[in-house]
Amino acid sequence: MNIGIVCYASVGGSGIVATELGKALARRGHQVHFISTETPFRLGEFQAGLAFHQVLTPTYPLFREPQYLLSLANKIVQVARESHLDIIHAHYAVPHATAAFLSRQVLATTGNGPAPRVVTTLHGTDITLVGNDPSYSRIVAFSIEQSDLVTAVSESLRASTYAELGVTREISVIPNFLDCAIHRRQHHPELRRRLAGDDPRVKIVTHVSNFRPVKRIDAVLRVFDRIRRTVPSRLLLVGDGPEGETAHRVARELGITGLLHVVGAQEEVVPLLSVSDLFLLPSAQESFGLAALEAMACEVPVVASRVGGLPEVIEHGVSGFLHPPEALDEMAASALMLLTDEARHEAIATAACRRVRVHFCVERVVPMYEACYLRLAGSR
Repeated sequence: MNIGIVCYASVGGSGIVATELGKALARRGHQVHFISTETPFRLGEFQAGLAFHQVLTPTYPLFREPQYLLSLANKIVQVARESHLDIIHAHYAVPHATAAFLSRQVLATTGNGPAPRVVTTLHGTDITLVGNDPSYSRIVAFSIEQSDLVTAVSESLRASTYAELGVTREISVIPNFLDCAIHRRQHHPELRRRLAGDDPRVKIVTHVSNFRPVKRIDAVLRVFDRIRRTVPSRLLLVGDGPEGETAHRVARELGITGLLHVVGAQEEVVPLLSVSDLFLLPSAQESFGLAALEAMACEVPVVASRVGGLPEVIEHGVSGFLHPPEALDEMAASALMLLTDEARHEAIATAACRRVRVHFCVERVVPMYEACYLRLAGSR
C-alpha cells in the first residue's frame, strides 16, 4: 500500500509518532512518503520503503505571510499523482487535515482513478489549544468532519474534540506507541558518572519535552528544588523551545544552576533515560504523554500531573504517580518516596515497563492503523 504521511518535522509528540509509524509501516512492506517542511525528527538513516518530500513555500511581496497551506496541499497532490497514494494520513489537524482535504478534492476532480482516502490523527494541542482558537475552530472542525477516518491518541482527547469543536463524526482511539526493542533500559556507566559524579547516592531527575509553556518548566525546577533539599540530586533537562530561558531564570532564582545539565533536543533519548532515577512531567495538559511512556519503557518511575490522557498511561500508585498540576509538594513527596525506598522504586519501575510492553508496543498498535488503511482502501 502507498501511504503519504503529513506531519511536522520539529520536536514534539505528533511528529515523533508519525515518523515512528512510517518507519514501522515500511518494515511491514508498505511504501511510505513523508511530506513535511524538513526531514522529520528521528527519521534517522535511510530505510527501504521510505521517501521524503520537502514542502517549499515561496514568498512573494503580494503576500504578507507565506502560504504554507497552499504549498502543502499542492505537494500532496504532486506526490499522490506520482506515487499513486492510497492513503493520505494527516498528523495534527492544523493545517494538515485541511491540506489533505484540499488535495483530495483536487485529485478527485482532475486525477485518473479514485482519489486517496484521508485519515486524520488528532494529537492534542491541535484540538485543545490551536484548534479551539476561534480564529481556526470552524475550519478545523470542518476538516475533521470531511476526513474519511479520524483517530485520537487517547479517550481524553476524543472527548475534548467532541466537547470543544462540536464534531459529531466517529473518532477511533489508537494510542501512541514505542518500538519496545529499542526503548528499554541500557547500561551506560560512563554517562551516569558524567552526569552524577562518583557519589552513588546522587540521583538523576529527568525531564524531556519541547519546552513549551504547557510543559511548565518552572514547575519542573520547583519540584526538583524540593527534592534536592533531601536527596543529593542532579536535574537533566532534555529538549529545547520557547521556555528554555525560563529554565535558566528560575534555576538562578532558586540557586540550583550548578545542579542542572541542559543538553538540548536529542534524537536518542534512551541512553539518557537509562541513567535516570526519576522522570518529572508536571504539565498543564497532556493528551497522551509520549515522554512519560518512553521513561516507563526504560524503567524510570514517572511523577506527573493528573491531566488529559496521562491517567490512561499511568496507573496511580502502581506504574507511577499522578497529582493535580499545582500540587508541587505532593509531587515532591512522591518523588522522595521513590528515591529513598529502593524496593518501592523497583516495584514501580517494573510495573511501568510491564504496562508499556503489554499495551503500547509497536507490534500491538501499528496493526490498528493498518486495519484502518485496509478498510478505507477496500472502499475506494
